[in-house]
Amino acid sequence: MSNGDRIVAVYGRMPVLEALADSATTVELVLLARTARGDTVDDIVRLAGERGVTLKRVAPEKVTRVSGNGRHDQGVVAEVAAPGVTELDHWLADHRPTALLLLDGVTNPANVGMIVRTVTAAGLDGLVLPRAGSPDVGPLVVKASAGVAFRATILSAPTAADAVASLFSAGIEVVGLRADAPDLFTSSLPSPAAWVLGGEHDGISPEVARRIDAWRSLPLANGVESLNVAVTAGIVAYEVARRRA
Repeated sequence: MSNGDRIVAVYGRMPVLEALADSATTVELVLLARTARGDTVDDIVRLAGERGVTLKRVAPEKVTRVSGNGRHDQGVVAEVAAPGVTELDHWLADHRPTALLLLDGVTNPANVGMIVRTVTAAGLDGLVLPRAGSPDVGPLVVKASAGVAFRATILSAPTAADAVASLFSAGIEVVGLRADAPDLFTSSLPSPAAWVLGGEHDGISPEVARRIDAWRSLPLANGVESLNVAVTAGIVAYEVARRRA
């Protein structure tokens, strides 16, 4: 599946700047509030001009009408081709990944966007985002990723369980996190591996948990029982990246 031909409204200075800076991203139009000022605004104007993208200075209210989020649009919104999403099965036919993250029921777009940014920054091979139980890769995810979603490798499957089946068929171990497992930092790590992160409320689903090949744990002190899923993703991604290096 590819949603590259779908247009979304991307708002916020860094997401719009990232979209303009990525030559592979199609930007149709930029609306900039007449009151918007600053170095990032200057960069947006410059890049829009260099790429031949229509940029209109408009009243701040018009930007808000298009963005739908006046508290966070920072006076700029762009009509952009949605970030590309590739079918996991198709991608696996052409790639031999060593490290992926798989989200199982993570529903908060802000968490998904931050995880997209982290996976990309850490240099992992991609993020598997099932269509069932996951937010659309739209404005809220793009905003939370600060625009990195445009150049991230985002892979799709019908469900998290379907993704696990595809990964198993490709010879990729599936690893989960639970409290009674070996410590992430002191134990060996499987490779190639896909690391499953469960949802904000229910954790890893039973149908995925029964297919997991190995478990690891994050050491937690002072009675803390769990961490935000985006924080957990950052810890796992960078420990995996450190081991790969």
